[in-house]
Order: sequence, then structure tokens, then C-alpha cells
Amino acid sequence: MAKVADSYFKVDPWKVVEEGFDPEYGLTAESVFSLGNEYMGVRGYFEEGYSGSRLLGSYFNGVYERQKADAPGYKGIVQETEFMVNSLDWLHVRIRAREEELNLATSKVSDFYRELDLQSGCLTRSFAWETKQGTLKLCFERLISMVHSEEAAQRITVSSEDYQGELKICIGLDFDTVHGGDKKLWDIPERKAEANKCYIKGRTKVTGMEVESFCHISGSFTEKWSATPVSEDDKAAVEYSIQIAKGEKVILEKKVINITPLAKNSQTGSAAWSRLEQMSFDGMLAESKSWWADVWNKSDIEILGDEENQQGIRFCISQMFQTYHGAIEGTNIGAKGLTGEAYNGNAFWDTETYCLPFFLFHDKQAARNLLYFRYATLDEARKRAQALDCKGAFYPIATISGRECCSLWQHASLQLQASTAVAYGIWCYEKITADTSFVEEYGLEMLIEISRMLATRGDYNADHTRYGYYCVMGPDEFQMMVNQNCYTNYMGRFTFRYTLEVMERMKKQAPESLAKVKAKVGFDEKEGHDWQEKADAMYIPYDEERQIFEQHEGYFELPHVDVDAIPVEEFPLYNHWSYDRIYRNDMIKQPDVLMFLLLFNSSFSQDIIRKNYEFYEPRCIHESSLSPSVHSILAQQLNRPEEAFDFFRFATRMDLDNYNRNSGEGLHTTSIAAAWMNIVYGFGGLRSDGEMLSMAPGIPKQWDGYKFRVVYGEEVLCVEVDRKSVRLHTQKGGEISMKIYGQICKIAGETMEFAMK
Repeated sequence: MAKVADSYFKVDPWKVVEEGFDPEYGLTAESVFSLGNEYMGVRGYFEEGYSGSRLLGSYFNGVYERQKADAPGYKGIVQETEFMVNSLDWLHVRIRAREEELNLATSKVSDFYRELDLQSGCLTRSFAWETKQGTLKLCFERLISMVHSEEAAQRITVSSEDYQGELKICIGLDFDTVHGGDKKLWDIPERKAEANKCYIKGRTKVTGMEVESFCHISGSFTEKWSATPVSEDDKAAVEYSIQIAKGEKVILEKKVINITPLAKNSQTGSAAWSRLEQMSFDGMLAESKSWWADVWNKSDIEILGDEENQQGIRFCISQMFQTYHGAIEGTNIGAKGLTGEAYNGNAFWDTETYCLPFFLFHDKQAARNLLYFRYATLDEARKRAQALDCKGAFYPIATISGRECCSLWQHASLQLQASTAVAYGIWCYEKITADTSFVEEYGLEMLIEISRMLATRGDYNADHTRYGYYCVMGPDEFQMMVNQNCYTNYMGRFTFRYTLEVMERMKKQAPESLAKVKAKVGFDEKEGHDWQEKADAMYIPYDEERQIFEQHEGYFELPHVDVDAIPVEEFPLYNHWSYDRIYRNDMIKQPDVLMFLLLFNSSFSQDIIRKNYEFYEPRCIHESSLSPSVHSILAQQLNRPEEAFDFFRFATRMDLDNYNRNSGEGLHTTSIAAAWMNIVYGFGGLRSDGEMLSMAPGIPKQWDGYKFRVVYGEEVLCVEVDRKSVRLHTQKGGEISMKIYGQICKIAGETMEFAMK
């Protein structure tokens, strides 16, 4: 674990603070200060323009563009890819003091201060601009509504210390954004500007997706001002010319409504203008504070004695809710959320394995909506299965619309874990929420189609004694075209059995729903018998004597690499090793066997988990930011607290401290979810895969105590841990049956205390 913090932001329990601006950290700060509400997101770029290094990124969930892939025309290899497209700059501002234009790369500024308030979602930035004619103090505030998805607001305050004269502020909407640094991907069929309002419509050049934006501008001015509408090229704005005297203050407030194909409240035309006139920055701020207060009341994690990780985990929780909270049915979570263009805005299989648990224990509707995305895109998964000579549904390893967007065949064609992760997600959702309606309405159809794919993608060995998957790539992406990957086979067997279990249960409890699904997909009872036979014959590579699962057939015979002997300057390996060299040894990119030992933790003895951990942990190089959390959780379970904390130590601050030196590309969203798991599943010892909810808390020696809350059923379970004891109660007074250190207890409103073990 040779990763080192690059500390820059000030530590505060409820804020992220930047004091003084350092251009070297500009891109990282843009990512960290990103705002979002699942529907739209915007990086923390300087809205007034900046000639230094930056990524002016503004994104809308589900708005994407398409391009041809650089790939041969073989069947099954992706010929087109899709990516979340950089969109409208609804924060656009330009400010001039006489002939000087504000630009933090060239202007003389002092007292720079920026903060993201995690309790309100408001981003504030202020500084003094020392012009040739005097000093102006500026304050920029921005908000994206967490209540009304399409709405956002911006407020700019300019105060004169000793400047006197003309101040020009051009404010409005601008589609002059580029994707990937050089591509302009929007046509502008409509735009208009008036004295206090602007409208613009953009349309992507290939997919034809439209984004409409309405903005209303109001202000507090001196008596001497004028407004000039600007409607040109890709812009709709208003330029205000204001005469400001010493000691005077100018306030401009812009309210925005952005409409995309996923808008749930399509207020266009007169309805949009009417709504904008009702909105105010202060009103939206009050609304946002109330929304976040409810979030923290249900989802806060409090750490005593560790200010850095306290700030870190609250930042992670706030980013999870900004990225996704179930506001829009049928959307997913991109690997960078709405904070950058790396990974093209695509969602991966870690949505169900890393992100879903967070929402299952915080917001049932959000979890349901997240899974619904897979149902909404089931037809695309069916097409993908056909392209790969399979029946049923083959879910993409990377997607934004449901289509496979990974042009690397070794990933797109060989990785089955996206499909089995969907099955696992449905199982987890039903188990934790007890909501069988989702399974009956949507889940079973997906399970049947995934099982059909698994039944046609796999095969029996030569003597027909065992079933499994050949030429695959498991979660460890450093092993390609392997046979009988243990994770793939284990998850395949689970999917077969769970699908059959659901059908058997529905036969008794919901026979009409079962008959409807069977008729819709043309299910033949012979398929069920075939799946049962294949599940029973599934080969799980396992060394009985050592009690170690073999990652794949032949893994134990691979040449060994001492990962600790690899020079630090050779990381990341993808950039410094030839591609084929990575695959020629037993080095692991991220957990594979250990992954299913965590997903189905209650199915394995402590001894088996320990032996597999001791074998595989030294072989893992952690080239994925998702990897350390799994090791930390298992290390804590195995009573290795120092090792657990060592893996954990950068989890909550992966992006705040730029451990991977790539936070400027966007935040590591699924790693942020893993940081939550690291505390709740790791130190808190929460497990939800067994017969009932269980918990076995521990505490790092670096902490004095910690508290966390999870939503379970209709209750909020409150957990407090210190060095001596564990205390639990329900927030509303309801009752939860669960295991604490293996003891079955009923937790209710009155606090129950247990001695730390």
C-alpha cells in the first residue's frame, strides 16, 4: 500500500475548505467541489472564466452521445460506444472592471476562500480582486436543488472597497463547452435573451438528445445601470453595465430550470417562466438545508477522535446522495458520478455490489429505482446476449443507456459479473427490504433471462461430470481467458438456485404473477430442470486439504510475483508494463475469491475466510480503488485491527487527499460507497446475507468511538461504539430482531448495551 496523501483542503467536520488558491490543485478542487442531485451535476469550475488548466464540466444523467469505436468488425465486438456528454454551462458569467476582465489565472487576487457546506449543499467562494482602479470583493454562491431536480441557482455579490466606475457583468447560459478537451458536440436550434431572462436549447449531434434551459436574473443595483441582451453563437445571456461607487454592493441572482429527456417535471414555456419568478436563492437554500438535515438524521456517521476521517466519511455520504437518491426511475450511477468524464459516465457491475448496499440501508426507493434501470434496459441485454451467441440477457460491463459501451472485447465479452451482480442485487433488495413486489413485477423476468444466458454461456467438461465457464475474466482483471473462474462459477450457481427458488415461492404465493412472467418470456419447464442440473454440477475449484478456493483452473500453478518488490515508479502497471506481461503471473488486480467470501460472508466459516485471506491478500496489488475496502472488512472480521485500519486509512479521503493522483478526472464514486461499507460492514461488523441482520462491532485504536445509523425496514437503527461497549436503539421506538456478537436480540427504542468483544 504505497499510496500517500496529498493533503490540501482544511479539515472541518461539516465542510470542505480551501484557503488560498493553488493552480496545481485546480482540477482536484473542481472535482471535490462538484455539486449534483442525480439529475444534473456540475464541477467546481470558476464560472467567471479561467485561462488556466480546468475542466468546465456540466453533465445531465442520461444525456449521452455516441461515436464509432476503433474496433474490428467481428461479431460480438462493440462497434459503437456511448458517453455522458459535457453539456450546458448554466453558471456562465464574465466580469469586467473598466477594461480589466476577471481571470484568476492572470488577475491579482487575495483572501481566496472556498467552502462546500455539507449541511446545506451550498458552494461558496470569495476573494478580493485588486484591479488597477481599486479593490472589489466578490462572493460566488451556487446551489443545485435536492427537492426539485431541474432547478438550480447562482448568486454573485460584488462589493466595492475603493473601486469606482463601470462594472460589466455578462450572465446567462452557454453551450460553448467541449468534451474530452476538444470536441464540440452540440447544435443550437434555439436561443433568445431579454433584459432579465434567457432561454437556450441544445441538441446532441448524433443521438439528437435535447437540453432546454430557462434562466431568470434579478438583482440589487445602483440607479445607474443598463441591460443588453446577448444572443449569439452558443450563448444566451444578458450584459449588465453598472456604475458602482466606493462602498456600494451589487447582487445578481440567477435561477435556472434545465429540462432533459429525463425531466420528471417538464415545466417549459410560460410554466417555466412562472416558476422561475417564484424561486429565490434564499428559498432554495432553506429547502436544501431541510433536505440535508433529514439525510444526516438518518445517515450520519460520527467518528470521535479522528477529525480527518470524520470529514472524509461525511464528504463520502454527501457525495453518494448527490450522485443518486432515487429521484429519477431508471437511471444508474456512473463510475465518476456527475463529476468528470473519465470512464465516459458509464456504470459498471460495482453499482450492485458496492453502491446498492448503501442505498438499501438508507433509502429503499432509491435502491429499487437503481435496480429498475436494469429492467428498463433488459431488451438491450437480450440483444447483447444474441451478439455473443447466448440466449437470455447478457448485461454490459460498462453502460450508460443499456448498450455495451466497452470496446475492449476481453472485458465486454468475457466478464459475466455484471449479469450475476444484477441477480445478487435483486436478492439483496428482497432480503433487506422484504419487498417481494419488485421481484414479482420485474426481478423474476431478469433472473430468468440471466439464467438463460448462464445456461448457454457455460458448458460441461469433456466427461460431462462438471459444469462451468470457459474463456472468461473474473473480477481480477489481471487474468484473461481463464477457465472455471471460481467467482464466476459461484455466482452462476447462486443465480440458478435463486431463480428457481423465486419461481417455487411464487408458485405458492403469487401464482398469477408467475404465470404472467412465464408466458411473457416463453418459459419452458425443461429450462428449470436444466438449470438445476447445471447448478448441482457447477465446479467450484477448491483445495480440500488447504481449504483454499482456486481463483481459476490452473491458478495455483502460475509463476509467483512478489508485489511488494515492484518499484513504486512502475505504478500504475497499465501505464508501465506491457499488456501481456500483466497476465503472465499470479498477481491480482482486485479481490476475486475474497469478493464472494464477502458477498456471501455468512456461508463460510471463520477458518476458511482466514486461510483464503492469508493466501490471496499478499498477491493483490490493489490497482483498483475498490480493492482495499474488501480487504479491510475481512481483516477486521479476522481480528487484524492494524491491518484493517491500514487498508482503511485512505478510504474516506481517497479524493480529498488525491491518493491515486487522479481525482482531477472526477470523484471515485463507487470507492466512496466502499468507504461507507468499510466503516459499517468493517468496523461495525454489519452483515445482511445471513438468516437475519447481524453485527459484531470493533473499534480501531486510533478512535475514541464512533456512531452510525442505518435504515432497516421502517426503522432507523442507531449504533454507538466506544472502547468498552456497544449501544443500540431504534430511533422511532420500533423493534428490530438481530444478532449481536452471535446473540439474538430485539432492539427497540430503549438503549441496549453490550460489552465490546
